[in-house]
Amino acid sequence: MNNEKRLKVLAIICLMVCLGVWIPNIAFQVASPLWMLTFIIAPAGIVFAVLIKNYWLIISNTIMLFSFFILMFAGYFVHYITGGKP
Repeated sequence: MNNEKRLKVLAIICLMVCLGVWIPNIAFQVASPLWMLTFIIAPAGIVFAVLIKNYWLIISNTIMLFSFFILMFAGYFVHYITGGKP
């Protein structure tokens, strides 16, 4: 395996792990602190993607880095739109 392919696989693994740590919180409604790993793993994925200049992986790992803030904004926005009613 050449170096570029190895870095691409590592960037994809970082993305999949970041997606996976959100599953307990979103799908199962279990308050799991695993989502905090996105602040550690996503920057590593960004670095791997930058080294191979794969823009889709850079963007997706960056979105996962800010996923907490994106989901928090979406939750507050839905709460505002619905008037606080479920």
